[in-house]
Amino acid sequence: MAGRLEGKVALVTGAARGQGRSHALRLAEEGADIIALDACQDMSTVPYALGTADDLAQTVKLVEDLDRRIIARQADVRDMAAVQAVVDEGVAEFGRLDIVCGNAGVVSYVENAWDMTEDVWDETIDIDLSGVWKTCKAAIPAMIAAGNGGSIVLTSSTAGMKGFVQIAHYAAAKHGVVGLMRSLALELAKYSIRVNTVHPTGVNTPLVTNDFMQKWFTEHSEMLEALKNPLPVEMIEPVDVSNAIVWLSSEEARYVTGAQIPVDAGFNQK
Repeated sequence: MAGRLEGKVALVTGAARGQGRSHALRLAEEGADIIALDACQDMSTVPYALGTADDLAQTVKLVEDLDRRIIARQADVRDMAAVQAVVDEGVAEFGRLDIVCGNAGVVSYVENAWDMTEDVWDETIDIDLSGVWKTCKAAIPAMIAAGNGGSIVLTSSTAGMKGFVQIAHYAAAKHGVVGLMRSLALELAKYSIRVNTVHPTGVNTPLVTNDFMQKWFTEHSEMLEALKNPLPVEMIEPVDVSNAIVWLSSEEARYVTGAQIPVDAGFNQK
């Protein structure tokens, strides 16, 4: 039985591990070939280790084990030329581009918005917002040229729907992603390209489950209480977000565009 995305090609950023790897695998399970990229390096203001080249190689293996094709390259979403080169290579190899998952992102914690340094602000905005725009800028012309319509899903957050203390830079970026999505949804509608955002609550990935974060939550126990979900789950799994992306990218959601899709265990209803 053919998958829901048979014959499609999907671009996934931040694909070395975590949500990005999960998205690549679920899209591949549904029949898509994958163009994957990740910076595969740590960032100066991010207090935990990021994905590595070995992690990205593991993503490649897992996709190939599903009998799908994949091109994976090391590229930083802040580097427009590097992202464009990966997209161009992937489209030349696979002949089309149908799905974009703007997933790459980082988070760091500070006491107050006015306490953070410019470097902390700039790096988060550059990756989590400008990097998403650069991903779209690189991918959209190929989608339009192919003439097949398509789906762009940008990863926002519950912090893209409400304010959060101690991550004002992250919340600003994730709110910005929503504004970008809404504008692109209008601009791309005439090409039958749909654009939506997903808004996860805490996800069981190394972005959350790392030594720095555990220490931070120990020292700021009030944050743990504030981050509790109404549904009885501490964190959701990456595949829970991936399943929403598969649906948004399928014919089942062919008239869904400009939407903010919460995958948040009820968090935003608090």
